[in-house]
Amino acid sequence: MSHEAWTLLGTPTAGGVLVVSDHASARVPEDIDLGIDPALLTQHVAIDIGVAEIGALLAQVPGVAAFLGGVSRLVCDFNRDADAPAVVPLASDGHPIPGNALDEAGRAARLARFFDPYHAALEQVLSAYDPALILSLHSFTPRLSSDPAQARPWHVGVLYNQDERAARLALDWLAQEPGLCVGDQQPYSGRLLNATMNRHAEAHGRPYVGLELRQDLIGDAEGRPHGQNGSVACCRRWLQAFRKSRKRNLGPAAAGGVGARSCARAVRT
Repeated sequence: MSHEAWTLLGTPTAGGVLVVSDHASARVPEDIDLGIDPALLTQHVAIDIGVAEIGALLAQVPGVAAFLGGVSRLVCDFNRDADAPAVVPLASDGHPIPGNALDEAGRAARLARFFDPYHAALEQVLSAYDPALILSLHSFTPRLSSDPAQARPWHVGVLYNQDERAARLALDWLAQEPGLCVGDQQPYSGRLLNATMNRHAEAHGRPYVGLELRQDLIGDAEGRPHGQNGSVACCRRWLQAFRKSRKRNLGPAAAGGVGARSCARAVRT
């Protein structure tokens, strides 16, 4: 199933897992001119590199489906509130996006074309199948152009807002993966940026976890210690562990931190 704003891979199942990747695509429709260097569409400002491929591989697992964004985050950022300025960004990581200097009517039309159908379809899938877990899948750049001195050593970050149930399980399990540098609320906090999960998970009490994978480690299928295939294998093992843990009942959503994790090991790239 697909729409210009989204694609659904695999078969959703009741009690299964739905992977959600807001920034899975770098596509810019032919009738939209962002006024940028096309090379930017291959970079992190336009797409969460690697997540579409990982989502597609996970959707081959029985009981797992993947709901993927269909346009670049520079066209419409689905992981923002509808009234947030960055939902149609004027700049990203220091790069201006002149084609997004829209008037009120133009901005409303952009949201009606992409943002509204995306979130309506996602809610329809969640309501129809009631998955046991939503896996919000993103990737992050190891270095920001606007802040190159900022250290980003983590291989994977675990994000959450008030509902920490699945995040706690993910942090505990990922900490056991040999050589994996895991960030708790890194490279940013889910309490600050969590719009899609706030809307579709937190607001309904649906268990979820946000995973941020470092882009230089998943940009290809092979050749990296935690590449696409390794990341998929890791996610599959964690999903199996989640299903076993869920049999003991996750319990109601509750606020609170899960404890910081540090990365003492050297980062391998």
